[in-house]
Amino acid sequence: MGEALTLPATISIMYSKDTTKELQKLTNELIKKKSSASIKDKDAWLLKDVLRFHEYRYYILNDPLISDFEYDQLYKELEKIENDNPALITADSPTQRVAKGLTKDFPTVQHLVPMLSLNNSYNADDLIDFDRKARELTSLDKIEYCVEPKFDGGSISLIYENDLLSRGATRGDGVEGDQVTINIKQIRSLPLSAKFSDFGVQQVEIRGEVLINKSNFMKYNEGLMEQGIPPLANPRNAAAGTLRLKDPAEVAKRNLEAFVYHISYYSLLKGKKIPVELTTHSGSLKLLWDLGFRSPEKEKKIFKGIDAVIKYCEQFEITRDNLPYEIDGMVIKVNDIALQEKMGMTSHHPRWAIAFKFKARQATSKLLNVEFQVGRTGAVTPVAKLEPVAVGGVTVSSISIHNEDYIKEKDLRIGDAVLIERAGDVIPQIVKSLADVRTGHEKKIHFPKICPVCNSKLFKEEEEAVWRCINIECPAQVVERIIHFVSKDAMDIRGFGDANVRKFYELGFLKDIPGIYTLDFNSISSMEGFGQKSIDNLQTAISISKKQPLHRLIYALGIRFIGETTAKTLAQAVNHLLDFKKYSLEELQNLEDVGPKVAGSIHHFFSNKGNIKMLEELEKLGLQLKNEKKELTKGGNLTGQTFLFTGTLPTLKRSEAEAMAEENGGQILSGVSAKLNYLVVGEDAGSKLEKAKKINTVKIISEDEFLQLVGKK
Repeated sequence: MGEALTLPATISIMYSKDTTKELQKLTNELIKKKSSASIKDKDAWLLKDVLRFHEYRYYILNDPLISDFEYDQLYKELEKIENDNPALITADSPTQRVAKGLTKDFPTVQHLVPMLSLNNSYNADDLIDFDRKARELTSLDKIEYCVEPKFDGGSISLIYENDLLSRGATRGDGVEGDQVTINIKQIRSLPLSAKFSDFGVQQVEIRGEVLINKSNFMKYNEGLMEQGIPPLANPRNAAAGTLRLKDPAEVAKRNLEAFVYHISYYSLLKGKKIPVELTTHSGSLKLLWDLGFRSPEKEKKIFKGIDAVIKYCEQFEITRDNLPYEIDGMVIKVNDIALQEKMGMTSHHPRWAIAFKFKARQATSKLLNVEFQVGRTGAVTPVAKLEPVAVGGVTVSSISIHNEDYIKEKDLRIGDAVLIERAGDVIPQIVKSLADVRTGHEKKIHFPKICPVCNSKLFKEEEEAVWRCINIECPAQVVERIIHFVSKDAMDIRGFGDANVRKFYELGFLKDIPGIYTLDFNSISSMEGFGQKSIDNLQTAISISKKQPLHRLIYALGIRFIGETTAKTLAQAVNHLLDFKKYSLEELQNLEDVGPKVAGSIHHFFSNKGNIKMLEELEKLGLQLKNEKKELTKGGNLTGQTFLFTGTLPTLKRSEAEAMAEENGGQILSGVSAKLNYLVVGEDAGSKLEKAKKINTVKIISEDEFLQLVGKK
């Protein structure tokens, strides 16, 4: 017994009954050798084969044939042999999963094929519509679909070259992700080598999802709580976060698992033809399973036509909690790869696949208290504090209950048992109070009449449900306005963020918006967590923000009812921002898409002496209050034309298309009306397209036609 066992190519053959018996016999012999200390260097190859076999039994089939102790003893024996004779170490040895030391940084790498999102559906009608579009694109009466669970974890991309795992990466932005190969190797359900070459494949890119199963997640959290460390919120975030830990040993402790569900790219060895397994999606799942991956081979189903698909999805939803891992829906894919290629994809999602999202998850909890928070516009929002409860994989302890009318409508009381729901598996809501189980000790919720932060009197306009603090010096409002001002879509001052704004305000370093540009960085440098690099980056971001165009400054001011589109309308209307001091309500309403409510808000803002003083300070500090762009776009070939973009465009991002229109003198509207000249339509246009069809004067055009208008075609 000294030669390596020669094993057939695929797992389904390799681990047949006969091979399993042979490997188990070898295992027993090696265990005996271990007890008699007679394992030699020449047994290294056998040890590798045996350990790989038992990893497969444990991590893929969940059906081990030896104890953990016996596996560990054989593993340590292989480690000893390789340490004594490094020439025996191979890249796919079980010992090469765990790296030594910490990872410094995760370099960014580009995926071979972009990782697109899936279009979501929430009911049978959505699936019927998806099927209709698929049949139109393929000219078929019925389409064969492959249906599989939609795993709820962290997305990964794997590359195998010449049968070896060469790279693992996170999804990132879909085009690029973090290279986390060392951490990927800690996942024992992912083989370090797989015989793709037996199918004629030289290089392959595989998509998958990293998970922590429910049992391991609970055990890990129990361990954290015993150490006095707060538990992790949910398995999904825990899995995704684990991939970016810098210590591979810590990654290994969390017992990650991985399902692989898609081959996005492959190249063939010279002279080889496309294997039949790769002509269908279901065939590729079988191939991955046979090569030792945990694919949804056992969970998938093939159906002809959408009716059976809908029935299967609805049945699977009922039994979802029986699975050992979290899923949030089902994925439906056109099974034939040639048809997938014919159908193509948008810039956002493939046309040949859709996700059927399960209904919101529900749970019951107890309403312990209500806190009242003040936002940047002075709106006072009640927030329910609950006994922590797991809803759809997330621990919920706080929920916004919106306003006084909502509390009355739901008849919420402190001490109530309440039904919690995560609508769309994202936003927690209180569905109702369970009045039938009240004990009589519950207390009514009294909405405050004074601001909980500054003690100013609260006001509520007749047509609104929201109570407001109208003291613009209210500390809560000041902080929220600063947070909005520095945010990405406003002045985009990177490195600030909510936490730093609050910290600087509490310490007295920052009291208002102009204070952003006069920060005392010498004092900040003495704070923990603020090294020279952090300070340099923040100073640079603040300096760059001074050059932001006028419309971004207008949006950053947080004027009530003013979104990004209206901010652009206002910027185009004046040569200097302070010109609005002279505008009457009537003049404001003459602007595009500015109605009485919006006009009133703008007029109120520019009538406030404190706001005017703030703008004058910002101009002195170097911010751009002039509209330098206004004169530049007057002579564009789209001057006088109005545009609105809807749906997913084939090549342009919506922001790019809007900028292109504006650069040529066009104006962007916020909605469909008789004032609109062009509606530029992309994939899944929705209600705006339907509304535009009813207005004869609106021209409905494609991205190509728009590009011709701006002279880009």
